[in-house]
Amino acid sequence: MKPGIHPAYRPVVFRDRAADFAFLTRSTATSDTTVEWEDGNTYPVIDVEISSASHPFYTGNQRVVDTAGRVERFERRYGRGRRGR
Repeated sequence: MKPGIHPAYRPVVFRDRAADFAFLTRSTATSDTTVEWEDGNTYPVIDVEISSASHPFYTGNQRVVDTAGRVERFERRYGRGRRGR
């Protein structure tokens, strides 16, 4: 790698406020806010809206969307359109 052209790769805390979950990893992401981590060191913190702790796929709280009947319901509501004539 060429020196001086890549962003700094350093420890960063990603925090999911909705699930009250945070994890420490390495990233090139930057932030003006910091947080004191469990090891006593201070790291930049990136707040995310969703993570594996709050995403329905990972938590098992997935909503099942009923796709059967959507086309029929649309056709009943708005007619068959030009293709069906």
